[in-house]
Amino acid sequence: MAESGKRGYSPRRMGKGGFLTVVAAVLALSLASGARADDWWPHPADATWTYQWTDNVYSQAPTKEKVTVKDQGGKNFTLSWTTKDQGNSGSSPLSFGDMAFQETTAGLVNTDWASNPPPPNFPILCPQIGGCNNSLASTMYYFIWGSRSPVLAEPLLKGTTWQGTGGAQNDVSSTSTYDGQENVKVPAFPDGVTAAKVTTEATQAGALGDPYGSGVRTVWWVYGVGPVKMTFEHSGGSDAPITTSELQSTSLKPKMPPSDINYFPLTKGLKLKYRWTNTRWVKKPSVQVGTLDEVVNNSARFTFQHVSGPIKVAGSYGFSTRTDGVTNIWGLTKAATAIRFPGLGPKSLPTGKRRHFFTPFDLMNFGFNPVLPAYPTTGAVWGSKNPSRDYSTFGVNGSSKIVGVQKVKVPGGTFNALVVRSSLSQPGFKFGSGTRTSWFAPDKGLVKLVFRHGDGSVSTVVLLK
Repeated sequence: MAESGKRGYSPRRMGKGGFLTVVAAVLALSLASGARADDWWPHPADATWTYQWTDNVYSQAPTKEKVTVKDQGGKNFTLSWTTKDQGNSGSSPLSFGDMAFQETTAGLVNTDWASNPPPPNFPILCPQIGGCNNSLASTMYYFIWGSRSPVLAEPLLKGTTWQGTGGAQNDVSSTSTYDGQENVKVPAFPDGVTAAKVTTEATQAGALGDPYGSGVRTVWWVYGVGPVKMTFEHSGGSDAPITTSELQSTSLKPKMPPSDINYFPLTKGLKLKYRWTNTRWVKKPSVQVGTLDEVVNNSARFTFQHVSGPIKVAGSYGFSTRTDGVTNIWGLTKAATAIRFPGLGPKSLPTGKRRHFFTPFDLMNFGFNPVLPAYPTTGAVWGSKNPSRDYSTFGVNGSSKIVGVQKVKVPGGTFNALVVRSSLSQPGFKFGSGTRTSWFAPDKGLVKLVFRHGDGSVSTVVLLK
């Protein structure tokens, strides 16, 4: 890559870093017609995208950049871009480079980049002139600015927000919010196309070019194509620059995006009050409140507290929402009760380390992950796997299937809920075997559960409010 003697820039090159760490169970998923996570930015070998961008202060001449797939392997791929042979005017900036990505269960992550330096008239996005490896002189840089890990969080569901970092030294921070789906028109799709809208508040402090590196970025993502439009409203008052980029053409075709209905929202402050009974063991209702009190990048903690009834319990549970579904990653409970529940397995674990049914979430989580697929569809099926972390914990064989959406009425309201039916078998333990049906409501989560145990008893959970 070329170097600029005028400003001391070197080719942009950055090592790997800034990854999200995800603790998740190993799953056996066999999803009927499940959505492909990588379709938010697909990258077949022959794919091409051509963008045109302008900055109304620093680069007023429209600049076209052609993006192609340089290489790919497994979950990693590299895109290249160039302004060469794109019919740009002499006043358009020269730009060429490579940008590497990795598809993770948390979303799309930028792992590396390299390019020629930005034009010398652009703001310096570092505390010093020499060796500055930050640039906003390409559409591709705008896509990752402030949010390299992840560039795009997945799955994209209602209420999804995430924090990220960017810049060569992770010196740009951001908060991104998925705003839903809307129709957008760009030259590549003049009749309009359904896009997922993501708004990002990016902040950079200490750069010589402040406040150019801070502002509000909006990107429209089309399923089956990738990003098709971007606007960046730079900080700095009413006369601050505005950068825009639109997709002019592409070899790819849009696909129908998956539903963004969130049947298990990880929304801080969410409170769910439940009543649960068992026809043999918990005849007097146990009333408990679950509160979602901590959320970071689609990982969350629920805490449960006793309200009334025969089980005085305090518990907490960790969940994550990733491309492999909603996963229960840990659970801790303490309870005092006179009820002598039947034992649960597996036999391979000491009695003191075996699970108990003390809360509604104990009943919901029991068996195997995920609780729900990332993009649930009617007919989707998944099951237990041996060996796996879940099998070591529960010792349960079985499978779950999405029955469809049904109207369900509980004291907490009437909902069009997603119904999941699970067949569970815990060898040697009838109370840990049976058929469980769970109802999940949009923007609410679990609203009803019926577990018909192998010992003939029936546990019922309903949402009170």
